[in-house]
Amino acid sequence: MAPPPPPNSTTQNNNSIAPSSFQVEPAQHAAGPSPLAKMIAVASIAAGVQFGWALQLSLLTPYVQLLGVPHKWSSFIWLCGPISGLVVQPIVGYSSDRCTSRFGRRRPFIFAGAIAVAIAVFLIGFAADIGYSMGDDLSKKTRPRAVAFFVIGFWILDVANNMLQGPCRAFLGDLSTGHHSRIRTANTIFSFFMGVGNVLGYLAGSYGGLHKIFPFTETKACDVFCANLKSCFFFSITLLLVLSGFALFYVHDPPIGSRREEDDKAPKNVFVELFGAFKELKKPMLMLMLVTSLNWIAWFPYVLYDTDWMGLEVYGGKLGSKAYDAGVRAGALGLVLNSVVLGLMSLAVEPLGRYLGGVKRLWAIVNIILAVCMAMTMLITKVAEHDRRVSGGATIGRPTPGVKAGALMFFAVLGIPLAITYSVPFALASIYSSSTGAGQGLSLGVLNVAIVIPQMIVSALNGPWDSLFGGGNLPAFIVGAVMAAVSAVLAMVLLPSPKPEEMAKASISASGFH
Repeated sequence: MAPPPPPNSTTQNNNSIAPSSFQVEPAQHAAGPSPLAKMIAVASIAAGVQFGWALQLSLLTPYVQLLGVPHKWSSFIWLCGPISGLVVQPIVGYSSDRCTSRFGRRRPFIFAGAIAVAIAVFLIGFAADIGYSMGDDLSKKTRPRAVAFFVIGFWILDVANNMLQGPCRAFLGDLSTGHHSRIRTANTIFSFFMGVGNVLGYLAGSYGGLHKIFPFTETKACDVFCANLKSCFFFSITLLLVLSGFALFYVHDPPIGSRREEDDKAPKNVFVELFGAFKELKKPMLMLMLVTSLNWIAWFPYVLYDTDWMGLEVYGGKLGSKAYDAGVRAGALGLVLNSVVLGLMSLAVEPLGRYLGGVKRLWAIVNIILAVCMAMTMLITKVAEHDRRVSGGATIGRPTPGVKAGALMFFAVLGIPLAITYSVPFALASIYSSSTGAGQGLSLGVLNVAIVIPQMIVSALNGPWDSLFGGGNLPAFIVGAVMAAVSAVLAMVLLPSPKPEEMAKASISASGFH
């Protein structure tokens, strides 16, 4: 299924879309930024959130197909991510800026998000059991009641994750009290914990024996794959609740102390401000939105189908078979490698941008790498199919070392363009907004629209598109390769090169793994 969740909802702080109408008392600012330990406590919540995201992205598309949702319709379920990124996070960010609770601005939303995640995980993990208890026939391919509970839990999970990440980032900004060095430090710590959560989540997804720790998870309606998913989510929710509970009790969140008078005249609706920003867009931002949209059309097939591709095409398994299960676990291991490379590459973005003569050139180059990798899925698949024919099916579930190494290399190399995708477009948005006088918060919010709309389109069209060519994942991957190549060319042709003085105003560091 996917690399770290795309910036549709998790890598951006959409709390900045609308300027806050409230501020804490000046005395609190005078005290300076909060101790680093408190920032670490808040940032550590990202590890719990990202653990769940990693499981969601690596295991849930195979799981929903096991419940009987056809491959061509499974992508529709993933519409929740971009929709919640477009709608839920701005609302939560806007509301948390103005929250008057005596518990603070951010803590009520973090608490509610953690509880919602727990509810969602229960519905997802026990969907098969609940459906069976309500009358699902296990002899039939599709279990409609289980699918219904899964979809409800899945959407709650996406909404809850968005409720958590935005306020957590905003809380870190509050604790930094405007000190730029502390803000950069806080974002770095947050990104670090996102990486930790990614690696832990993908490792858990790649191990097939977790259900043995919780023997009760394997039931008549829930096979080994399902039981492993339950067990993974048990670890996920335990980690999230422990980290969130510690941060909420340890870190004080001052209630709102005063209202700025000038904000009384500000628009009171986040979407009024967001869509009003489109009227002020200059050509550089419009071009950036175009390139970003094409770039995410390239990425999202990988986000949706990477572990499914490993189970079906590389390992040659069928849904529910041991070969398919082994392929999905191998794909989760590949995502571990992807996360490690992504983290290391994030440290090299700025020096590489200088060495290559600018970040837009760097972005164009890595988009070519993305295009080549997506096209290579066809070669890896054809070699795997050839090996299965020649061996008489002996390599089903056990691909040759060359095929397996090539597939894992595909995951690892994609960590390079992914690190650039999670950093450079947002840096360019900051640069272009600084040079035109536009607000950076609104500019980043508008850029988020250029990310989530393509994801909605891909989620809606990928399944039917694949079915036109007999099913499988290759048709969507090839479209991704073409779009990556087009975005590389347009990045070089359409995007203006930032001036040195503009570059100095923007920090080009990866904002997180998503």
